[in-house]
Amino acid sequence: MDDKGQITIDYLISITVFLFAVVFVFNYTSGIFTPFQSNSDEVTLIADRISTTLVEKRLSSGDESTPNLVNKTEVDNFFTELNDSYDTTSDSLGLNGSYLRYDLNVTLENSTGIIDSAGKKIPLGVNVGQTKRVVLLKDDITGSTETLIMSFRVW
Repeated sequence: MDDKGQITIDYLISITVFLFAVVFVFNYTSGIFTPFQSNSDEVTLIADRISTTLVEKRLSSGDESTPNLVNKTEVDNFFTELNDSYDTTSDSLGLNGSYLRYDLNVTLENSTGIIDSAGKKIPLGVNVGQTKRVVLLKDDITGSTETLIMSFRVW
């Protein structure tokens, strides 16, 4: 004879209530810290959108059979435009909103180092969203192509 006064259904209900309480506590405490999380996901998405807009549309060489093929003249013009008229160029890329303004830095590099860089310098201590794309840089004069990495940084 069992003298503990506990049956299986009572035990099952108590464990279920305990597990629901634990899940509730974890969900509640994670929600407390949500306002203090960084916006790095947001700026990474913006960097992705900027890289897609520039590489696939604005700097594209126009050859749809070769993805990420960019025109050297267009790239040089964009880097000059971003350095000379930063505000106008960043506005055309949608980085100036009603409430927030984002900054941009674009870097072109090969296996040995940085070839060119444009935009603002990245400040210390901010959340930076970054997207890197491997591109083929086509020189229209010589017809040669070179594999490079374009880095797009937004903060």
